[in-house]
Amino acid sequence: MEASDDYRVPKEVEDSGFKICAEELESIVEGHDLKKLKLHGGVSGVAEKLGTDCLNGVCSDGESLNRRREVYGTNTFVEREGQSFWMFVWEALHDMTLMILGGCALLSLIVGIPTEGWPKGAHDGLGIAASILLVVFVTATSDYQQSLQFKDLDKEKKKVSVQVTRNGYRKRMSIYHLLPGDIVHLSIGDQVPADGLFLSGFSLLIDESSLTGESEPVIITLEHPFLLSGTKVQDGSCKMLVTTVGMRTQWGKLMATLSEGGDDETPLQVKLNGVATIIGKVGLFFALVTFAVLVQKMMGRKWREGTTFKCTGDDALELLDYFAVAVTIVVVAVPEGLPLAVTLSLAFAMKKMMNDKALVRHLAACETMGSSTNICSDKTGTLTTNRMTVVKSCIAMSVEDLSIEGSASEMKSYLPESVIKLLLQSIFNNTGGEVVMNRRGKRKILGTPTEAAILELGLLLGGDFKVERDACKVVKVEPFNSTKKRMGVVLELPEGGMRAHTKGASEIVLAACDKAINSSGEVVPLDEASINHLNTTIDEFANEALRTLCLAYLELENGFSDSNDIPSSGYTCIGIVGIKDPVRPGVAESVALCRSAGITVRMVTGDNINTAKAIARECGILTDDGIAIEGPVFREKNLEELHQLIPKIQVMARSSPMDKHTLVKHLRTTFGEVVAVTGDGTNDAPALHEADIGLAMGIAGTEVAKESADVIILDDNFSTIVTVAKWGRSVYINIQKFVQFQLTVNVVALAVNFYSACMTGSAPLTAVQLLWVNMIMDTLGALALATEPPNDDLMKRSPVGRKGNFINNVMWRNILGQSLYQFIVIWFLQKHGKTFFLLNGYPNSDLVLNTIIFNTFVFCQLFNEVNSREMEKVDVLEGILDNYVFVLVLGSTVVFQIIIIQYLGSFASTTPLTFMQWFFSIFIGFLGMPIAVFLKTHFPVEP
Repeated sequence: MEASDDYRVPKEVEDSGFKICAEELESIVEGHDLKKLKLHGGVSGVAEKLGTDCLNGVCSDGESLNRRREVYGTNTFVEREGQSFWMFVWEALHDMTLMILGGCALLSLIVGIPTEGWPKGAHDGLGIAASILLVVFVTATSDYQQSLQFKDLDKEKKKVSVQVTRNGYRKRMSIYHLLPGDIVHLSIGDQVPADGLFLSGFSLLIDESSLTGESEPVIITLEHPFLLSGTKVQDGSCKMLVTTVGMRTQWGKLMATLSEGGDDETPLQVKLNGVATIIGKVGLFFALVTFAVLVQKMMGRKWREGTTFKCTGDDALELLDYFAVAVTIVVVAVPEGLPLAVTLSLAFAMKKMMNDKALVRHLAACETMGSSTNICSDKTGTLTTNRMTVVKSCIAMSVEDLSIEGSASEMKSYLPESVIKLLLQSIFNNTGGEVVMNRRGKRKILGTPTEAAILELGLLLGGDFKVERDACKVVKVEPFNSTKKRMGVVLELPEGGMRAHTKGASEIVLAACDKAINSSGEVVPLDEASINHLNTTIDEFANEALRTLCLAYLELENGFSDSNDIPSSGYTCIGIVGIKDPVRPGVAESVALCRSAGITVRMVTGDNINTAKAIARECGILTDDGIAIEGPVFREKNLEELHQLIPKIQVMARSSPMDKHTLVKHLRTTFGEVVAVTGDGTNDAPALHEADIGLAMGIAGTEVAKESADVIILDDNFSTIVTVAKWGRSVYINIQKFVQFQLTVNVVALAVNFYSACMTGSAPLTAVQLLWVNMIMDTLGALALATEPPNDDLMKRSPVGRKGNFINNVMWRNILGQSLYQFIVIWFLQKHGKTFFLLNGYPNSDLVLNTIIFNTFVFCQLFNEVNSREMEKVDVLEGILDNYVFVLVLGSTVVFQIIIIQYLGSFASTTPLTFMQWFFSIFIGFLGMPIAVFLKTHFPVEP
């Protein structure tokens, strides 16, 4: 690249109508190169070379935008290709136990074919190999489907938009449609969507920690105008000129150097993996003992026959069979289906929650929300609709009800013109919002709901946004700050002189006033009667659940320098406005549902305490035995007082970000609660991060809040939060069902094989049969039980909380009861089966008996799977047809079992059974259901 002082525009760039190339722009911003920037004419010069009007943005006709894309690229990022299906197959083949079984299959073929010939000698080896492939392909298919689900969810996470000016019109646009030359509007909480240059703005602080790791914010001005993709606006607002997009940005280059990691394991997965490890070790012990017993039986027989030191091919095959049985005991004992069940359940829940307007960003959030005992909820936009309007005002000491049509015009008629002019100047200049015209010439208000409500009042009073903004020159802006709870602006007036306007929380701004405007338009000192009148008005508005804001101004007689802070006192009160934000439909019912589910809902808001209490009572949050407290009072309490106070707090008003953080921290650590926090602003980020689960609002939420959250509530509705809790509980319960089901099979399989090996010298189930049982138990069982949808009964029980046992007493009762029944059945068949079937006219065949034992064991499995749908309720069939996955798994299992028994013969070591033998197996399996009813009704236990 040539130096900028003799920079030559590449021909292809010049032919496209631009005067600077992408590489030069990249070097300027990435290198923070002020010298190069100056040589290009500064920010305005770069804008001109990009064909951009600093006020109106780029031309948005298709041909112009296409040329821009061709020269500078698009704001998209190259992502790593997702794994193919065959990669999942390859990974599944690397399972250690399956590799050992594969070795067994190979040895079986090597020994079996020479000794027994083809195809008889290959049956065992091919049977094991086929079973391994079936397990591998089913596992790979499940994992592949899950990866596709996560890919879809990832697309949803990337739906981020920003405000952009093109062709003079300001609109919201996806960050992926941005091009160099675009004018982007950023405010506190936004993420910088591309590399660019600062055009104009106020008090801009950028958090670059995501790129540099430095926590200290960077001040951005015209002297240091460089903005980097991926950083966040910590304070202030600005207009940014986009210069570099996509993979050319700092963020794009960083992402290119990183390989996408796998999903972190959830806490429940970690816990269950520990359980799986213990069970696996127990299984390995029993496998070794079983192998040792079988070998000892074999050697004992050979000793009696006098062939101890002779080794034939049959002996080698027998030894190999014993080893295969031992390995398959390990395969059955190791519950590898546990992590699969967790992943499937979470992925299923995540997909379904998307339909319910909840985007889960972290897997662990599902199960954590199911255990939550406390929800600390924001008020505005979560409990309320966030569609605000000014319904009452007290301008120039006169109270007016503005909810009546035409009341604004009436107010304008009796207030002095000087007051109206001052009010409109305050409304239209001291704001973070805008009034714009769209392409159809229709007026549109942009900004937060609060700003929009006040701007709407200004328009109703006959004000013109553009006229008012053009009349004065803005000298300094201090955007709204959650700590100060106010915002301010200094204006240079057209007639000369300077004036400061401030707006914010009524009590705070009123405390900064020592004068007020009366109904005649005169400025008078604030005496005790006036202060009482205004405070009473604030309380009355707040008691009607109105959010109150105070507007005030200050004449700056000694001038003002933009390096100074805007004064914090000496103001003249213009008036107070009361803004209505109705409670969302269904919130009261959702709060009542939470209470019945053992979840305590607390409101934490920055609003006036009277407003907060009125809304909390309307929602059903504030009860007679609860406490409403203000942030400043809360933070003055000592540790002992906090410990007594916190359990009773239901409403915290006028809270700072750290008040919310402190409350959440104490609830989690001191009281051992599982806490969910909702929030939408940058100020909520500390609490969202501290909470066990953070829920950010998708519509009103800032990018900082969303980045700090685990779940994004796409419709900003409290009812959706309750839905998330219900799904979380469903995930937890479903995995408990699966563990109950799997442990039952584990206990029976281990006990039966160990008993048989010790007593008879052989195992009743072959390696192929055990692998089939293992697949029913692990993969198919996980699919069936992990995808059960939630029901309303889930919200009628207490939450598990932080200390609840995962395998509870109810599960142990069901596991031991079913295991004992199944073991007795198989023991009876092994010990008395020959006599029983011989007396009933059936041929005395070990193969028939072993097939019946295998078939009976599978159907005991299957009916126990149905039993596991409900751990406490008697009616386990309720809603079974609504879960098509469960029905499909059961149906396919039965079909494959028929094929294995009737048609696979020596391949699976089975023989076709008669109708009555099938009926016997199914009937014995079905008896597990009334036994489950008996256990639930006669042996009730506490979870």
